[in-house]
Amino acid sequence: MHNTGIRALALTAVLAVPTAFAADLPGKGVQVQPLQSTISEETFQTLLVNKALEKLGYDVKSSREVDYNVAYTSIASGDATFMAVNWDPLHADQYQAAGGDARFYRQGNYVEGAAQGYLIDKKTADRYHIKTIDQLKDPTLAKLFDANGDGKADLTGCTPGWGCEAVINHQIKAYGLTDTVEHNQGNYAAIIADTLARYKEGKPILYYTWTPYWVSDVLVPGRDVVWLQVPFSSLPGKQKDISTKLPSGADYGFPVNAMRIVANKEWAKANPAAAKLFAIMRLPISDVNAQNLRMHEGQASQADIERHANGWIAAHQAVFDGWVSTAAAAAAR
Repeated sequence: MHNTGIRALALTAVLAVPTAFAADLPGKGVQVQPLQSTISEETFQTLLVNKALEKLGYDVKSSREVDYNVAYTSIASGDATFMAVNWDPLHADQYQAAGGDARFYRQGNYVEGAAQGYLIDKKTADRYHIKTIDQLKDPTLAKLFDANGDGKADLTGCTPGWGCEAVINHQIKAYGLTDTVEHNQGNYAAIIADTLARYKEGKPILYYTWTPYWVSDVLVPGRDVVWLQVPFSSLPGKQKDISTKLPSGADYGFPVNAMRIVANKEWAKANPAAAKLFAIMRLPISDVNAQNLRMHEGQASQADIERHANGWIAAHQAVFDGWVSTAAAAAAR
């Protein structure tokens, strides 16, 4: 899965401006303020967009890290320009609350195939025949995952403000798990580290995660852990009518998401080259997984991620140059 991405990330290069439009770049004199969440594993995706914008001549400022809610309101108000990781449909309520399509420009899917859901260790799943999360209504089964002695299953959950916490809290009620499952929220990196330590001690684990993210490269579904299904689709807010059932009939409780580039609508209208770029950029989810795993393995500094981004571009130079050329042509019309 990751061979292409890892080979790509191993390369570095100094990127040349395509000469066809070097003399009159469409972004000349225009400032861009990128935003990203506080999840450092979203830096790589953001940097690739920043670098493409720079090739178009835009004056791209350093990305600011803010909570998703702040990102949407800042972009809607024009205080910032874009965010490269709008999770659709997970962020539907935040997107609508900040103004929706009336305030935002959003075309195309940047990264597709992002899955989410609940997992438990395979040893416990096989021994107790646990396949669906609602089986944890049984206090005896729930107690297997009790890490703090209160008798409830401890679910490694979602950092407040990410959007996933609202879904998890909703589903705990919908599936009758309020009395038997505790949703542990906080710094995800810290609580998933505790979960990994518990797994290494041979103890049962129950956690939420998503892809692309390094966790599923360390705890491999099917080998170390298994996804739990839900008894029926149930989502809060704007997502309430979405079915989470897959074509196979399996239902893991979350729709497959796309990461989309979302920008201030008025700014995008005034900058057709950038708007076109946002619409056409595509990044394979396997490449994001490969880069995120490198971060988990210790290459997590800003300089490391910068090198990863340059390496990806060098290995996909024709694709990258194609994005820039197509975007520049949109400004010339």
